[in-house]
Amino acid sequence: MLTGSTRDRLVCNMKQGWKYAAVIGLMAVSFGAAHAQDADEALIKKGEYISRLSDCVACHTALHGQAFAGGLEIKSPIGTIYSTNITPDPTYGIGKYTLQDFTKAVRQGIRKDGSTVYPAMPYPEFARLSDEDISALYAYFMHGVKPVARQNKQPDISWPLSMRWPLSIWRSMFVPSVPKGNDPSIQDPEIARGEYLVNGPGHCGECHTPRGFGMQVKAYDAKGGPVYLSGGAPIDNWIAPSLRSNSDTGLGRWSEDDIFFFLKTGRIDHSAVFGGMADVVAYSTQHWTDDDLRATAKYLKSMPAVPEGKNLGQDDGQTVALLEKGGQGNAGAEVYLHNCAICHMNDGSGVNRMFPPLAGNPVVLTDNPTSLANVVAFGGILPPTNWAPSAVAMPGFKDHLSDQQMADVVNFMRKAWGNNAPGTVSASDISKLRTTGAPVSTAGWNTSSQGWMAYVPQPYGHGWTFSPQTHSGVDNAQ
Repeated sequence: MLTGSTRDRLVCNMKQGWKYAAVIGLMAVSFGAAHAQDADEALIKKGEYISRLSDCVACHTALHGQAFAGGLEIKSPIGTIYSTNITPDPTYGIGKYTLQDFTKAVRQGIRKDGSTVYPAMPYPEFARLSDEDISALYAYFMHGVKPVARQNKQPDISWPLSMRWPLSIWRSMFVPSVPKGNDPSIQDPEIARGEYLVNGPGHCGECHTPRGFGMQVKAYDAKGGPVYLSGGAPIDNWIAPSLRSNSDTGLGRWSEDDIFFFLKTGRIDHSAVFGGMADVVAYSTQHWTDDDLRATAKYLKSMPAVPEGKNLGQDDGQTVALLEKGGQGNAGAEVYLHNCAICHMNDGSGVNRMFPPLAGNPVVLTDNPTSLANVVAFGGILPPTNWAPSAVAMPGFKDHLSDQQMADVVNFMRKAWGNNAPGTVSASDISKLRTTGAPVSTAGWNTSSQGWMAYVPQPYGHGWTFSPQTHSGVDNAQ
């Protein structure tokens, strides 16, 4: 039998035990909550990185607009499209999307209301995103992005092309079924990661692969043959050049290090980023991890060889000799000497990491001269990055040179220093580019995979692609 004092001590000990148990229980709950919070924050952080890989902000942010609130103008052959609000605003954004709704929109291009988005959104490539990446991306947009109550702008497309129901037929005809995540047939894990980045979240083929009669990308991976990543049509009057191994208009003379540093900094000794690709570097690739940049470079250099191009020959020294004599007798050479040589040099070598060389430059050598004509007329901005914080600008000459002078200097550069790009740009081409924004048409003489190829023609003059506005040089605050 317990005495009174013993009972009191036992009750006291039991009470203290309950207190200790309660404290331990609260600590466990707190630890669990903290652990869950850490996990959520880690998922959101991962989703932010996936959004960088996918370059969501560049397209879904209007010029001088709020991040992800939409409104960027995207021109297409059938009219103008405006990017949509993808902030978690419940009225105008995606705030009411479930994970299932979000997944369907990203992978299949089907909105919550069941309608199909225009294929300006690269959902055929985003179908490659793994389940883990989709979940992380959803967590970021729902919990890491500030909601913005900005109403979406309706597309400027005339009826009947404005009807959305035919887009479901387009999906069934042109969007292939693709595996999620890495391609299991690629044995090297680094190359497999690079292939996933290029053909999935990076959606490089949307710009660098030509499109067919239905505005469809002609190939979504290397299995599609030489047309894959062989270069695309003008995008906001900038050509996306070939990423294949040909040494004239492609990456044949680039090393893996060249690709790595170009994507990281936007500039290397023999190239610098301008136009639409400047947005890609500024908003997306400069934020990628070094491992992902290395994997991308390794994959691009591992792709099957393609037939060698003929747009680059040997420099016989005649161009330098001509310029040293004042360019007399050659109108384009005279314009170059007085306006371009101070930065790009008589030998076309440029200045490392500032003024790109013109001799052997793939942008100069592409079959379509729109990029070169565009930068001569309107100039361009080499954007600052985290690794190269200085911005470098090239002035436009549309107010200083005549249309004929600009055509002359473009034609001169495309044939100088061993360059052997086809075709001739006319003053009329420059006038249309300058006054209407129409890209230079090469329909009469283009013979590469970028134009009159499989299926039906891809008419450059009609801008057979999706052309989003470029932020760089216009909206640097973003």
